[in-house]
Amino acid sequence: MSAVQLPSTERRKEIEANLADIGGAVQRSSRASSTHPPRLVAVSKYKPASDILAAYNCGQRHFGENYVQELCEKAAELPSDISWHFIGRLQSNKCKALAAIPNLWAVETIDSEAKARKLNDAWGGAGHSRGLNVFIQVNTSDEESKGGVEQHDVEAVARAIVEECKGLRLLGLMTIGSIEGSQQRPNPDFLRLRQLRDDLNAKLGLSLELSMGMSDDFEHALELGATNVRVGSRIFGSRATNATQ
Repeated sequence: MSAVQLPSTERRKEIEANLADIGGAVQRSSRASSTHPPRLVAVSKYKPASDILAAYNCGQRHFGENYVQELCEKAAELPSDISWHFIGRLQSNKCKALAAIPNLWAVETIDSEAKARKLNDAWGGAGHSRGLNVFIQVNTSDEESKGGVEQHDVEAVARAIVEECKGLRLLGLMTIGSIEGSQQRPNPDFLRLRQLRDDLNAKLGLSLELSMGMSDDFEHALELGATNVRVGSRIFGSRATNATQ
């Protein structure tokens, strides 16, 4: 791990204040989920390692990245006890690179049986002694442009992971949902994901989590039972995208 410089005092205070605000909201909702206390994933894509280290020094441990190359680079220079979540679209040819990250904690974007098997093989080939947590990403809005498993295929993918992928641990279901849905209360995408989760739990004897909710709607997601929320701009602020990714 190379030395990472902290950002300016002003920037550190900004991240600390934002994290305290968001983290407090997540913790206050913990009383609604005794089985799975909610987890805050700080989405750090495009953010410098110095910002992540500032959040780390505030006690944050779960961070989410959308791009494999960026995740590999950051994992190599930041503390080894960070729990990394891959939250971008999973490509089969990137499974090996992901599996090489020692402290990869979860992949939240499994969207087919084939990719689950590919990731399982890569994880096993990397020689890890623990299972890799995975979420099945579900296309709850039935939009053609959205990634994720179609709702009627979720059970088949779940069974493939549980029965065939011994290196993977099915942790839960994830959705991004539609823009239209995010403006509704209750959010129909969150309700669909919760129902799918409940059905799977009953059929397969599981106790799955729900990864749903981002900066604009994470509090509502928590109200509807989210156990994993992905918050970026509310912690780190907006930042220009990186066109090279």
